[in-house]
Amino acid sequence: MKSDCSTSAAPFRGLGGPLRSSEPVRAAPARSPAVDLLEEAADLLVVHLDFRAALETCERAWQSLANHALPEEPAGTSLEVKCSLCVVGIQALAEMDRWQEVLSWVLQYYQVPEKLPPKVLELCILLYSKMQEPRAVLDVVGAWLQDPANQDLPEYGALAEFHVQRVLLPLGCLSEAEELVVGSAAFGEERRLDVLQAIHTARQQQQQEHSGSEEAQKPNEEGSISHKFLSLPMLVRQLWDSAVSHFFSLPFKKSLLAALILCLLVVRFDPASPSSLPFLYKLAELFRWIRKAASSRLYQLRIRD
Repeated sequence: MKSDCSTSAAPFRGLGGPLRSSEPVRAAPARSPAVDLLEEAADLLVVHLDFRAALETCERAWQSLANHALPEEPAGTSLEVKCSLCVVGIQALAEMDRWQEVLSWVLQYYQVPEKLPPKVLELCILLYSKMQEPRAVLDVVGAWLQDPANQDLPEYGALAEFHVQRVLLPLGCLSEAEELVVGSAAFGEERRLDVLQAIHTARQQQQQEHSGSEEAQKPNEEGSISHKFLSLPMLVRQLWDSAVSHFFSLPFKKSLLAALILCLLVVRFDPASPSSLPFLYKLAELFRWIRKAASSRLYQLRIRD
């Protein structure tokens, strides 16, 4: 029986010691409706796996906080409820594969990135980096870290390091990462050296990848150039064979005229110049000889037939 009395009195010891008969009974503080909605949303998320209903319940809780704020409620309690609502809402959106909406959904309640709770911002970084979209939170986290009011928070150092590891390094923003680590007093000496070493390793890897891509590009360029040089003589030869075969199928005068035109295009000599006359005479004699040889060959073939 004694244990029962001590147990029943235990909840009241936190209110200022054991309850005396002469003291008035203290009324329990009024509870915000948002707290009940938060518990309902968490139950829908975890127990019932009804993610849409959990998100809608979180949104109703936000409206309740805006419309029915209790004056006697501590400010810290309201901030804690808001942060918890964001955590449940982020999880619900992620479970429905609507993770792209997380950042805009959170900012509609906090208006500016600088006012986001550290826990909510950490979840956003974790979610978007896991989905390989860290650039989506780059500006938001950068604005939060630059705000002087946030730099005094105990979570600032861990969040800054998380931002470096999950956002800046994967995006290749090595100079920004180095500037953040060196210029922030939130990093201890040991942690600063570790993060700077990680940045240095990432920079070496980036340089190796860049040099490797350049070396891989050079053989391709050399191969394409050599292919062009090899294909050019083949093309000229094909054109020449086609032209010669076409000449043989034309009458003599037309063939001679076509040869002159081809020489004008390829050799680029002046047919009106006196120095060109010997060449023209030799070209004419060559065509007469070819014509005579072709005629005799054709005559022999007809005799055999």
